[in-house]
Amino acid sequence: MAIIVLEMLEDRMDKNTIRLFGSNKTDNWQTPKDLYKKLDKEFNFNFDPCPLNAKVDGLKIDWKGNIFVNPPYSQIKTWLEKAHEELNKGNAENIVFLTFANTDTKWFHDLVLDKAEIRFIKGRLKFNDSKDSAPFLLC
Repeated sequence: MAIIVLEMLEDRMDKNTIRLFGSNKTDNWQTPKDLYKKLDKEFNFNFDPCPLNAKVDGLKIDWKGNIFVNPPYSQIKTWLEKAHEELNKGNAENIVFLTFANTDTKWFHDLVLDKAEIRFIKGRLKFNDSKDSAPFLLC
């Protein structure tokens, strides 16, 4: 069992950070299709607890199997805590996170460091609904 963290950066999303993404209305960002396909080929995902426009609160239901999580970036800590809970209950096999890369946050040290495989992404991701690349470091 493992949580695999792909990107980390900010403990909470403020208005200035959201503006960097080109929107001040949301901190939900659609996963780049090519990245998702590559990871799905490796992990064979069968559940995403927080898809865009979700009708169910993924924090209030059990997760099963191989999970992909691109959480709302204002709630990274909450989603990581839920991932640990699901792993401890034996519900999930692998949980892959796509989120910011910031190794100096408390949640990173408490919930990720020495508890997960971390993969740094070379270059900057371009989210599907954006014409520009992400203005922050990724891992």
